[in-house]
Amino acid sequence: MWQRLSFRTQLFLPLGVMFITALIMGGVLLYAFTTGQLADENEPGRRSAVVIAAALNNALRASDNPQRTLDAFVQSLDPSSDIQFRPVEAGPAPSPKDALHDLHGIPQRFVELLTIPDINTTSPVLIDGKRVGDILFQPDLTADVFEKWVAFLALASFIALLTGLTGIIAYMFAGSALRPLQNLGEGLTRMRRGDYAKPIPLEGPPEIRQGCEEANALARTLAQFSQDNRELLHRLVSLQDDERRDLARELHDELGPLLFSIRAGAIALIEAAQDGAGNLGSSAQDVLQSVETLQQTNRRILDRLRPLYIEDLGLETSVQTLLQNFRKQAPHLALTATIDRALNQIEGPLAQTVYRVIQEALTNVLRHAKANNAYVQATIAGDVLAIEISDDGRGFPADNVFGRGLTGMHERVRALSGSLSLLRADERTYVRCRLPVGATREAPASG
Repeated sequence: MWQRLSFRTQLFLPLGVMFITALIMGGVLLYAFTTGQLADENEPGRRSAVVIAAALNNALRASDNPQRTLDAFVQSLDPSSDIQFRPVEAGPAPSPKDALHDLHGIPQRFVELLTIPDINTTSPVLIDGKRVGDILFQPDLTADVFEKWVAFLALASFIALLTGLTGIIAYMFAGSALRPLQNLGEGLTRMRRGDYAKPIPLEGPPEIRQGCEEANALARTLAQFSQDNRELLHRLVSLQDDERRDLARELHDELGPLLFSIRAGAIALIEAAQDGAGNLGSSAQDVLQSVETLQQTNRRILDRLRPLYIEDLGLETSVQTLLQNFRKQAPHLALTATIDRALNQIEGPLAQTVYRVIQEALTNVLRHAKANNAYVQATIAGDVLAIEISDDGRGFPADNVFGRGLTGMHERVRALSGSLSLLRADERTYVRCRLPVGATREAPASG
């Protein structure tokens, strides 16, 4: 639980606990020492009250008119004095807390928490052996309680000020430490996503700066490796295109004339056998059908190896032709498409890659998906060329995201600094490709 809290929370939570603990300790100390302090401060007054009571009783015993002497004594007392005469008919003296008045805004809860000692002293006054009243020592503790309240407020203010200053210093320290760590984390996240261009700012304590320097050095190394890898993939793709071109030329130049010659011979046999050699004519017809099928297969292989007409017709037209051929091969499949006419501006390896991604994805739909409808979209937005092919088929195996064909397309896309992803959502399978247009336009064309 503690590890899940943020760094600032872990830092300020103990400070808050310390503040509350200090307030509680201050209250406990104030509560513990109040009783003894108040008793010690009023002890001389208590003694004085006892002495005055003894002197008054002696004077009353020696007086001819004790009542007049008592009345004169009562009139001589200062009404604000802590020592007063309380006649018997006035009843018992109030408790110290009940005698508190004019508390100057002191909370009653604070007064109730204090332990006010029983410092009232009553000494009986006797006339002719009869108790007529008491000499009462009852000090006004309002000022003392107010003093304790001010002391408590001063202690709380000091603790709050000290905690606040400590919190500000801790906040500034946390910010100076967290900001570089956040920058380091964001930089590592960019590195994980393949963005090595933006360096991590060198801030914070030396230990964190050293980590940022090492991360920047690692980013430079990974950027060089990534560039070398793209160049290597680009060379591999170029070599593959060259091999495809050579193989397509061999098939076209060598196998094409042979198939045409066999087809011409089969037609000649059919024409020669029209006079009555039925068996020979039937066999020649079978040969002709096989040759025509072989020629169509050869054209499809040539088209997959090297779609030469992209340079002549343009990419958009070539993709539209590709879609038409797929509609003929799979009349049961409802194929819709949105193809941007701006694709005709694309050429070279990028055009070859776009064509082959769409071709390979549709081939997988036709062979494996058992779909009823499919959708193809190829658009250019700014410097990004986006391709999406989706279908409502049965999807792909969980342990085989990329097959052989899409793996080759993925290598092609990576060679052009693009991305290729395959996902399943809403009972549809999506092949999504993103290719940078600006960077790849400058790439050298293969072949």
